[in-house]
Amino acid sequence: MERLVPDELWGLFERVVPPAPSRPQGGGRRRYGDREVLAAIIFVATSGCTWRQLPPSFGPSGPTAHRRFTEWSKARVWARLHRLVLDELGRRGDLDWSRCAIDSVNMRAMKGELTGPNPVDRGKKGSKIHLITERTGLPLSIGISGASLHDRQALEPLVRGIPPIRSRRGPRRRRPAKLHADKDYDYDHLRRWLRQRGITHRIARKGIESSTRLGRHRWTIERAMAWLAGCRRLHRRYERKADHFLAFTSIACTLICYRRLAK
Repeated sequence: MERLVPDELWGLFERVVPPAPSRPQGGGRRRYGDREVLAAIIFVATSGCTWRQLPPSFGPSGPTAHRRFTEWSKARVWARLHRLVLDELGRRGDLDWSRCAIDSVNMRAMKGELTGPNPVDRGKKGSKIHLITERTGLPLSIGISGASLHDRQALEPLVRGIPPIRSRRGPRRRRPAKLHADKDYDYDHLRRWLRQRGITHRIARKGIESSTRLGRHRWTIERAMAWLAGCRRLHRRYERKADHFLAFTSIACTLICYRRLAK
């Protein structure tokens, strides 16, 4: 359990998890500890197993861990934990806002909300993860959509979704100095929108700039996408509910950021 939920991560989680419901009348089954359940959830996220394949050594059964996962997802625990880890990184000065990047990745979806025909997978049903990372590849803002949503439609919500993050000195920060993007974001209204917010855009122009030149600065977000693949639950979407799929994406991003924090 300590390998999956180290003491420092558990200390952060305790700050965001809601208190357990009380039973004034007593009775009922013993409620498993939050740390045990968190370890089980992280195991499901990283191993890609189903809830019912959860090994008995974790204590809580698969259905028990799934119920707590649903409860915490409704309370937005995963997004708050991700933000708290980012705050700790920002406090240490480990976030580089000088050059951020935006991109997305598609995966096949079995069913559920926010799915659509995937144009790069012969029209099969799929979902898409949208991501903004800071200069070294740590995820700052995430979102999900159907695979048919064009990337340009995700830029504004993702930029707005960057939370105000602590800085080593000065006020909290939520705007990058520059934002790099590929040719899927090559639209004048997006450039204007970024300029109005004081963000310098570095968006490749179709038919003008080569992808080789763009890759000098965007390779970090490609690496972040590879880091996301380390969360095997994201290899293919099995969740019917969009907020459950988003929760697993948030868990993956939290673990990526926590590895940097634990160094």
